[in-house]
Amino acid sequence: MPSLIDLLLSRLATLLPSELKASELKQLLLPHRHSMLLTQRRATMIVNRVRLFAFLFAVLTPVWGIIDLVVFSYPLWLGLASFRLLACAAFACLLLLYRPSGNLFDAYRAIAILFAIPTVFYIASHTLLGGYQLTQLSAVVATGYAFLPFVLMAGLAIFPLTLVENLVLASILLLAQGLAGYLSWSTLNWPSFAGAFWLLILIAGVTALASLSQLAFMIALVRQAIRDPLTGVFSRGSGQEIMQLQWDTSWRHESGLAVAFVDLDHFKSINDAFGHDAGDQALRDCARHILDNLRSTDSLVRWGGEEFVVIMPDTDKEQARLALGRMVQKGFGMRPDGLPLTASIGLAERFADHIESPQQLLELADKRMYLAKTSGRNRLCAEAGDELDTFTVRQERSSGRGNRVGRSRSKFSV
Repeated sequence: MPSLIDLLLSRLATLLPSELKASELKQLLLPHRHSMLLTQRRATMIVNRVRLFAFLFAVLTPVWGIIDLVVFSYPLWLGLASFRLLACAAFACLLLLYRPSGNLFDAYRAIAILFAIPTVFYIASHTLLGGYQLTQLSAVVATGYAFLPFVLMAGLAIFPLTLVENLVLASILLLAQGLAGYLSWSTLNWPSFAGAFWLLILIAGVTALASLSQLAFMIALVRQAIRDPLTGVFSRGSGQEIMQLQWDTSWRHESGLAVAFVDLDHFKSINDAFGHDAGDQALRDCARHILDNLRSTDSLVRWGGEEFVVIMPDTDKEQARLALGRMVQKGFGMRPDGLPLTASIGLAERFADHIESPQQLLELADKRMYLAKTSGRNRLCAEAGDELDTFTVRQERSSGRGNRVGRSRSKFSV
């Protein structure tokens, strides 16, 4: 019997872009399922739209004060004008001082500040207006203040948010509406308040669907932009972004960062002897074998042709060497002629190799990969001028037991 979440996802699938894969539907529920690049792009978009929203409110909030001046008496107008100036200053600070960093928690903070400013203004103005006896015209204008929660709730539609994020923000706005009703309990028109509250819930549902639709399109577009269409791993452009992000994280936390260049041996002979379709299948099989031996925090990038880059955060050189050794022992797949597919690998690590930039880290790993290739292929070069780890692969054809992998060490002088 399907779970409630599965049932919800199946219903959402009929309302969202067909480009979204079934495995990606759960990304619409919680943000922790998102990839690093999707998180970065989404955080940047949220902050940019927060700043756009803040600009709009910073301009329109004081303009409405002109209407207050005409309609309300002096003490009330002055109080409302003071609230408006404070809100305008807060919006201006948010617009001028907040910049996108690609960090999701920074984006959460920005959107929280954005919605906190008008929410506080709404509660304060609502309380102030409740203390005055308003005439017919001033009562009509004061009614306009009651629409602020609806504007904020509708504003959620411009953000690409998950379902949980939508529920949290919508709940805060509904609580603010309930608090405003509680503060004016003695004069509250209950039928009107209940109708407004129900309308606010309805708008919350519509904006949640709009936000999820935005997020779904974003997931599909980011996937198409950052993935290599043949192998499904990260493309070179997105790999460079991941490298910079992991470098920044490593620098902030003083943690290890290892990078390995993997170049398949004699790959051109596959295309020449068996055709490009066979070569493409070998690349897909190789990518799958490498992914099967990586952690969830590692990233595999198709750098170009038959070259792959493995980015391993929080990993020192010895840990990376052991991980690559296990990867080679399990193999990179098979060639069309039944022989094992082998690779020449270059390894570099930020601390052990005293690297000063992500470009240097990639260049050193690339250089060591060429050293591995020129020294006989099917090996790992992890030390400049020291030694190469040689992986010897032998297939047991007669016994039919498949591949058996042995490991030896050989010296290599640079």
